[in-house]
Amino acid sequence: MAQEKKEKQPSVLSRLMPYSGNYQVFAYISWILAAASAVFMLLVYQNIWKIVQEAVTVAPDFSTAENIEKNAWLVLTDSLLSVILYIAALLCSHMNSFRVASNIRQKLVQHIVFLPPGEKDRIGSGALRRIISDSSEATETYLAHQLPDQYKSTALFIGLLILMFRSNWKLALICLIPAVIGFMAIMSMAGSGLREKMTQYQNALSDMSNEAVEYVRGIPVVKTFGQTIFSFQRFKDAIDRYSKWAADYSVSVRTPILIYTVAINTTFAFLILAAKMFTSSGISSEFLSDLLFFIIISPIITSMLTSLMSTNKTKMTVEDALNRVDSVLNIEPLQTSNSKHIENTSIQFENVTFGYDKEHDVLHELSFQIAPGQTYAFVGASGSGKSTIAALSARFFDPREGRILIGGVDVRDIPKEELMNHISFVFQNTNLIKGTILDNIRLSKPNASEEEVLEALRIAQCTDIIEKFPQGIHTVIGAKGVYVSGGERQRLAIARAVLKNAEILILDEATAFADPDNENKIQIALTNLAKNKTVLMVAHRLSTIKNADCICVIENGRIKESGSFAELTAQGGLFAFMWKEYNQSVEWRLNHDEKMA
Repeated sequence: MAQEKKEKQPSVLSRLMPYSGNYQVFAYISWILAAASAVFMLLVYQNIWKIVQEAVTVAPDFSTAENIEKNAWLVLTDSLLSVILYIAALLCSHMNSFRVASNIRQKLVQHIVFLPPGEKDRIGSGALRRIISDSSEATETYLAHQLPDQYKSTALFIGLLILMFRSNWKLALICLIPAVIGFMAIMSMAGSGLREKMTQYQNALSDMSNEAVEYVRGIPVVKTFGQTIFSFQRFKDAIDRYSKWAADYSVSVRTPILIYTVAINTTFAFLILAAKMFTSSGISSEFLSDLLFFIIISPIITSMLTSLMSTNKTKMTVEDALNRVDSVLNIEPLQTSNSKHIENTSIQFENVTFGYDKEHDVLHELSFQIAPGQTYAFVGASGSGKSTIAALSARFFDPREGRILIGGVDVRDIPKEELMNHISFVFQNTNLIKGTILDNIRLSKPNASEEEVLEALRIAQCTDIIEKFPQGIHTVIGAKGVYVSGGERQRLAIARAVLKNAEILILDEATAFADPDNENKIQIALTNLAKNKTVLMVAHRLSTIKNADCICVIENGRIKESGSFAELTAQGGLFAFMWKEYNQSVEWRLNHDEKMA
């Protein structure tokens, strides 16, 4: 069982080395050079011991000393050799670590390109950035600095132990007492508990990074509508969770860290007490030289122990970083045979079951068919699965069971480029890149002329947006540029879809957050866009779907009702109830606005 567990959880080093490629040899060379550096450092301490011994022996007549000068030169020479070897070790370790970090980043980016778009949204751009950047950086620190230091400290510690016991075994044992106390204190908070806490720490940082990205993206909205930071509750909650975790963790490790810090820094005090105990009947020159030697090297023991403890902590950080890297690499990329082509613009779901995790299904054996040129609207409560249907139709995810056909062909058999060429989509959360309006609209058709872009903007009711900026379509949006409102951003996204002019259109709550003026313009733009197209529409405002060929009411991932607007309202079922509630909310809002006016 233990062997099986070990195979399932390979060591950090064995997981890192495959990323080294041909540079793996530099890692081994760095460890050898670091250990060799420790050997010359041991020679330094040995020669210092000889100097102390001779100085105590000949005192106070130092003119009779024969080897002090020679040993002093040996100390200088060995010190220089130790430093040179250690620098060479770091050069080699850095060459390997840079290659490892670079290969991890490249492998991640190349893999992410082929992931389902929905998976990237689910992870979050902030979390992906941290995994690509910070996780690879953690491995770089571990390989470049921590591992050479570990080999040097281990060799130096073993060598010093031998040297100490050769000098005076009693004082050596006294020196080890605080080291053992400190080690036991640290080990009390190590193991699986510390590993779990490190994972929680990284999760908290990842959540904050994700929410920070979303908050920064929403700053224009905050400025426009005068909202406070509390409007971004998830960001605040992420900060609060991290703050609470940090405070709780600091309190939990306070005692062992205090014991460790005090213990490893009191070696000198233990030696003084030992000297008083061992020299109650007088002190010999031999014991005095040994005591002075131990006093000199006691800070070195403290430094080595701290280095070894730090390496263990960094190792856990790297293990967590590799787990996060693997969590992305283990996501299956979109598979396609690239062998079949779309025959028409129909959309068909056949017994589709899908969930964002294995425990909970969002859609359950869902089936429907949209004929070419038809408009299907999907309505339902939040969390019913409406947006999931839109995401699956654009192949942002693949279904767990069943299949989705576009033009009579399983989407998994359609080349990615061909599928995207046949589909345009406008979602409620539309992103614009930092660039000109022209650049943003051209994303759907890079070779489009300025005249084509202007015509698309006109059809999408964006003329007023362009006219209010002196530079027109060459106006820069984003950092150090202008900002547009949410409704204006939606209309620009529609212009992008107009320019693409794909035969299939997917709309997901395209008017959900628009103000009345923008909603009217967006509705006109969508009507222009949807002409002669197959449309799959996820609706929030029921007034926008009255003319749909078919309305499907989704409840708990299944189609509860379906039919035309007239048929559903006449049935007196769930949709009729939703329509009644919607009209009452609209009437209340109108009356409320009149009173406010």
